[in-house]
Amino acid sequence: MAKRRKRHTYTSAQRIQVLSAAQKEGLTAAQVQRKFGVTPVTYYSWRKKSGVAARRGAVAARIGRTANLTGELRSAVQAKVRQILPEIVRGEVSHYLDELFGARRGRRVRV
Repeated sequence: MAKRRKRHTYTSAQRIQVLSAAQKEGLTAAQVQRKFGVTPVTYYSWRKKSGVAARRGAVAARIGRTANLTGELRSAVQAKVRQILPEIVRGEVSHYLDELFGARRGRRVRV
């Protein structure tokens, strides 16, 4: 029969300390277990409950910067499209009507 370890309870201050240190240092769950003695399941549970379940370390920083740049780029592109789209639509519709009805569109045809 396997030995069971004694259940350990952590205060909220201890949880916050472990989570912030792990995030700051970019530690994996296994590294957190070696450094603080917190099992990976417990660590992941704390992360999920605290909302810190994002990726760790430099990867998280890059993802944050990329998401911010993506949002800025999306906004800039949308603004430019809104600016030029009416002219493009007008030109395309005019071209289509010219092909459909000939270049004499707008003039009265005598019969």
